Amino acid sequence: MNDAGTIVELRRGVRIDRGRTPLLAVDQLSLEFRTRSGIVRALENISFDLKRGETMALVGESGSGKSVTAYAIMGINDEAARVTGGSIVFGGLDLLSADRKTLDEIRGRELAIIFQNPRVALNPIRPIGQQIADVLLRHGNVTAREAPDRAIEMLAKVRIPDPKRRAAAYPFELSGGMCQRVMIALALACEPALLIADEPTTGLDITTQAVIMDLVAELAASQHMATLLITHDLGLASEYCDRIAVMHAGHIVEIARTADLFANPRHPYTAKLIAATPGGVDRLDALTSITGNLPDLRRNNLPPCRYSERCERRAADCAEPPLPRRALSDGHVLFCQHPLPEAP
Repeated sequence: MNDAGTIVELRRGVRIDRGRTPLLAVDQLSLEFRTRSGIVRALENISFDLKRGETMALVGESGSGKSVTAYAIMGINDEAARVTGGSIVFGGLDLLSADRKTLDEIRGRELAIIFQNPRVALNPIRPIGQQIADVLLRHGNVTAREAPDRAIEMLAKVRIPDPKRRAAAYPFELSGGMCQRVMIALALACEPALLIADEPTTGLDITTQAVIMDLVAELAASQHMATLLITHDLGLASEYCDRIAVMHAGHIVEIARTADLFANPRHPYTAKLIAATPGGVDRLDALTSITGNLPDLRRNNLPPCRYSERCERRAADCAEPPLPRRALSDGHVLFCQHPLPEAP
């Protein structure tokens, strides 16, 4: 580690630069799934970056490619998945060309993920304290004697009552909110540089959702950790994220600072999402739905803009490649032939 404390040595010859700007750079990432019914073009030319200490959201309808993007970063997509182009660079290391041993070192230590269904992600036949100790022994600089106490400390850190007793409990003995706290403890046990939170509040009541998100935000700030929030809830993203990237059918259509996105959405899909979100409009009767459905990603004739067939602003040139990238002020980027006019 250097004087600034940013260079992390993983194995001989493998280093992660935590101080690198950006910490994560996804560039022109394309990914497809080979299925019995055809090739699903799940991601096409996905590009975004994430700085240390920043919180960014990937938002969009179910099926837009949010979780696929997250799993591609972690290197845990299904065996049927195949990256067909682009790069994912984390702390100076190209994750797509890294060998399995290097990825095994990074995952859990420098890259961590909170899954959306903790009861499925947790081992049902192993006490939760032992599961956290396993992560610490694999990736943390602790001994077998120290690991159980450190696991209890992590449970206390995520505010689980009576952590010593809970450490001996099994996942089925805990509530959904408690299981999600355990997932956070597992993910943050080794103080990673980047946390991916994949729909971390799914299935939780409103009050518990707020508690979980407040906890993630607090711990991320205390560790100066970058966070990528995967969510379909634009309202949730608006409360906790510095920037938002909007996804539709395997494309990123717009990226902007959160306040700018809500005040001045330029892509028609973004505007529709905001209008369909409680809190994004002034009155309940102003809520609208998004017409149409996501296109079939197995089609060979997908248009350059995969939203065009649902779009009220569609014109003949929307069918002509390439899809234009428009760089607006202060990092606001969108991909659209006919963007909405700028707000006055």
